[in-house]
Amino acid sequence: MELEQLQLELITRFSEQQLISGVISQSRSKTESAGKIKIKPVEIKGLYHIQLEYHFDQTITHENKLPSEMEETVRELLDRYRQLQMNWAGESVHIQLSKKKKVTMKRSVTDNQPPVELSHNRKKNYVLDPDVVHPFLVHLGVQTKDGKIKNQKHDKFKQINRFVEFVEDSLAYLPTDQPLRIIDFGSGKSYLTFALYYYLKELKGYEVNITGLDLKKDVIAHCEKLARELQYDGLHFKVGDITDYNNVQQVDMVVTLHACDVATDMALGRAVKWGARVILSVPCCQHELFTQLDSPALAVMTRHGLIKERFASLATDSIRAQVLDLVGYETQLVEFVDLENTPKNILIRAYYTGAQPKPETIAETKAFVAFLQAKPFLVNELQEELKGVLT
Repeated sequence: MELEQLQLELITRFSEQQLISGVISQSRSKTESAGKIKIKPVEIKGLYHIQLEYHFDQTITHENKLPSEMEETVRELLDRYRQLQMNWAGESVHIQLSKKKKVTMKRSVTDNQPPVELSHNRKKNYVLDPDVVHPFLVHLGVQTKDGKIKNQKHDKFKQINRFVEFVEDSLAYLPTDQPLRIIDFGSGKSYLTFALYYYLKELKGYEVNITGLDLKKDVIAHCEKLARELQYDGLHFKVGDITDYNNVQQVDMVVTLHACDVATDMALGRAVKWGARVILSVPCCQHELFTQLDSPALAVMTRHGLIKERFASLATDSIRAQVLDLVGYETQLVEFVDLENTPKNILIRAYYTGAQPKPETIAETKAFVAFLQAKPFLVNELQEELKGVLT
C-alpha cells in the first residue's frame, strides 16, 4: 500500500466512525514528539469526536477532534510516527512505516468486539465500586450504612477514586517481598490516607505500615481514633512536621498533598533521601520563585502579579520534576482534583528507576534555572544526590 492510500483509508475510517481504539508510537523525533498517542472515540455534547491522548515523558495531554478535522492530523501523524496499531470495528490492523515511509500492514479479523461506550455520562468503572459498602467511607461520612454515596459527597467520592487510581498505577514500582512503609505528610482529615490503607491492605492484600503526619492535634486524635475503630492495625496518625520526622530510615512511598510552599520541597527531598520508590505530591502555594524571578525576557508576564504568580507556580513544579529526573526518577506532572475546591491541580508522580540523568536533561535544567535567575530550594536540598550536576 502507498502512503497516500493509507492516509485515505485512515481518514475514511475515522469519518465512518469505525474506530474502537488505537496506539501510535515510534516517533521519528525523540525530542519533540510524544512517546506514544492513544486514540479512542468519545461523545462530547452529543457529537462524535476522536480523542488523542499524547504521552510525553512528564505530561499527558488530550486533544478532541471531529472526524472532519482529522485529515491534516492524519498526515502529520504519518509524517512523525512509524508505527500504528488500529482497532477498527471487525478488524485489527498493525501498520509499520519505514524510514522512507514504505507501508507494511498486517490485518486480522476481530469477532465479538464489545460496542464502544462513547458517552461521558456513562457509569464510570471506579476502583472503589459505588455500589459496595466501604467501611472507611461510612465512618468518614461519604457513604450511608447501606452503601449509598451521600448526595453532597459525590464529588469527594470521585476525588478519592482518582487518587486510588494513581496508587493503582504505582503498584508495579512497589516491593512485594516485604511490608510497605508509607508516609503521608500533611494528612489532614485523611480521606486519602484511609483510602490508601483500604485499597492496599483490604483490596490488594499488601502488608502495610502507614503513618499520617499533621500538626493539628485534634485532627490527628480523631483520625487515630477512627483507625482503631476500623481495626486498621497498620495505620497510625501522629502529630509531626516534615522537618523533624526522623523515625524511619527507609520508606517505599511518600504522599504529600497541599504541603505549602517549600514544605513540598522538604517532603520531596526527604522522600529521595529515604529511597522512596513512589512519590505522589500535590503542591500548594508555591511562593519561593515569585520573589526570585528577575529575567528581563519575562517582563511582559512578571509585571502582572496574577500572571507572575501562576508562572512562578508552573516553573516551580517544572523544576521539581526535572530535579527528580536527575536523581533517578521517572516523573510526570498530571492533573489532580483538589478535595475541597475541585479545581484541577498538578500532581507530581515520580517512580524510582535508578536511571542515570541524560545529558540533555542536565543541560535544559541548567539553562532553565539560569534563565529564571532562580535558586530553587529543592536543588539545595538535594545537593549531595545531584552530585554537582547543576552547579
